[in-house]
Amino acid sequence: MGFFDKLKDGLSKTRKSITEKIDQVLVSFGKVDDDLFDELEEILVTADLGVDTAVRIIEDTKKMVRERKITDPSKVKELIKEALVEIMGEETEKLEIEPSPAVIMVIGVNGVGKTTSIGKIANMLKNDGKKVMLAAADTFRAAAIDQLEIWSKRVGVDLIKQDEGSDPAAVIYDAIQAARARKADVLICDTAGRLHTKKNLMEELRKVSRIIDREMPNAKRENLLVLDATTGQNAVTQAKTFSEVSEVTGIVLTKLDGTAKGGIVIAIKSELNVPVKLIGVGEQLDDLQPFDAKDFVEALFS
Repeated sequence: MGFFDKLKDGLSKTRKSITEKIDQVLVSFGKVDDDLFDELEEILVTADLGVDTAVRIIEDTKKMVRERKITDPSKVKELIKEALVEIMGEETEKLEIEPSPAVIMVIGVNGVGKTTSIGKIANMLKNDGKKVMLAAADTFRAAAIDQLEIWSKRVGVDLIKQDEGSDPAAVIYDAIQAARARKADVLICDTAGRLHTKKNLMEELRKVSRIIDREMPNAKRENLLVLDATTGQNAVTQAKTFSEVSEVTGIVLTKLDGTAKGGIVIAIKSELNVPVKLIGVGEQLDDLQPFDAKDFVEALFS
């Protein structure tokens, strides 16, 4: 199964909560009027696009209806698709890792699939011919270090780690020296996800960033925030909070295949204007792939 088919299959629950309901509403209305748009807006809100995003999509759709003098409700669906593509953008946002060396700092609360995502990103980059190293800087949990070690062995990349409770900045420092000595193309750094102690987390991430800036001042940088699609609007809240803590350059959205809340992809882009760079639609090693907005909208409505 190709990735588009996996995406289409993974979005089946979201499609039921959005596209199928839109189809039902459009069939039941004989004309295009405010009542129809109210129904459509409600569908979008309940599908975790959020109120602001839903209102924006409906307003854009209304504008197109007026400009094109659309009177047939069945043609409104295509306009909604256009409105979504307009919000999402047509460019695929790639990881900024050229030229080497590059550092990817991965952040996110515990339980969202952060460690698994790191393993899959490492695998994807290794398959692209990159020499990848991992840094286990979530020293707060021994399990996080152990999980990352399992992934490093599974993918076949080097891991730099210290004992549980070590200073995360010290782990990053060691990892940078090792990456430099071994001529790694990409260093991927795991970080702690203790959002409930935001002040400590903020200081920790700032300290880690300072180390990277000092030791690899010319390296390309990505700060990727991992979010769990099944949490819906809570993912947007997490993204807003982490954006206060660190400059987020991209989103990794996991577990898109297990939720009816896939509309959260659109909400993230609309409300935060942070690009979704990678999406996960399964458990396999290659089920984390670059996000393509046009493919996403097409899979959602096909």
